[in-house]
Amino acid sequence: MPKEYRATGVNLKGMPLGEHDRLLTILTKEHGLIRAVAAGARKHRSAMAGRSGLFVVNDLQISVGRNMDRIKHAEVLQSFVGLGKTLAKLTAAQYLSELALMQALSAQPQEELFLVLIEHLNRIQDAENQNVLAHLNHGTYHLLAIAGFAPQVHSCCISQSPVIANREQQKWKAGFSIVGGGVINLEITDLASDGNPNSDSAESSMSEAIHNRISHYLTASELLAMQELAQTDLADNILETNTSDWLAVERLLRAYAQYHFDRPIQSSALIDNCFFNI
Repeated sequence: MPKEYRATGVNLKGMPLGEHDRLLTILTKEHGLIRAVAAGARKHRSAMAGRSGLFVVNDLQISVGRNMDRIKHAEVLQSFVGLGKTLAKLTAAQYLSELALMQALSAQPQEELFLVLIEHLNRIQDAENQNVLAHLNHGTYHLLAIAGFAPQVHSCCISQSPVIANREQQKWKAGFSIVGGGVINLEITDLASDGNPNSDSAESSMSEAIHNRISHYLTASELLAMQELAQTDLADNILETNTSDWLAVERLLRAYAQYHFDRPIQSSALIDNCFFNI
């Protein structure tokens, strides 16, 4: 085993260690999730102080220790200073970082996860403040996709039929199943109406079974916003979606992520405090 190794990584967590050091949790392209000591990072005017900050991307040279690896040299490649300019941006960045930590593996290359996280941190940093929530949802969807369980948003997770939002129809809705993994086309059942008293028992049972799988209902504008999240870039007209719709989408994706990762998202409380009154 080599005594030293190189890595490109972004600092996602940090905690004090001893009197002057800091223990960093770093997502690297080459080695996945690592924990390493930044010696002297808490000393006054230490060169490691800035390099050990959250969301700083470094070119690292790390020495392997018996109990803990230690950062021997760090050269800053990128520093997301813009994330700290508003509470909304910082909160969104912390949220995405937590999702990345939930799925990151150790001792394995994590290049795709690293690059997607960096891409969305850049987008949040550069976003207008009113668009941060949209970019947070976009990043959340893409991180879920890397984990292998992004929700199905264009076709029904039960019938596989297309689900097309109809803004012209008053009170149009689509279902969503967290357990089933995506949207449900209500047109395949009698759920969009008050029910058909002449339907046979088999159809009624099927309708009831589908109804029981629905955890949320989506309006036309909420579904259109969710469908756009699957794209590489967000269209300008989607960015103009009402904040209330983006909030509904965030809550749905949050519940979905917590179910599939089987753990709570601690940053969600910050999201509620930051965006609730927007």
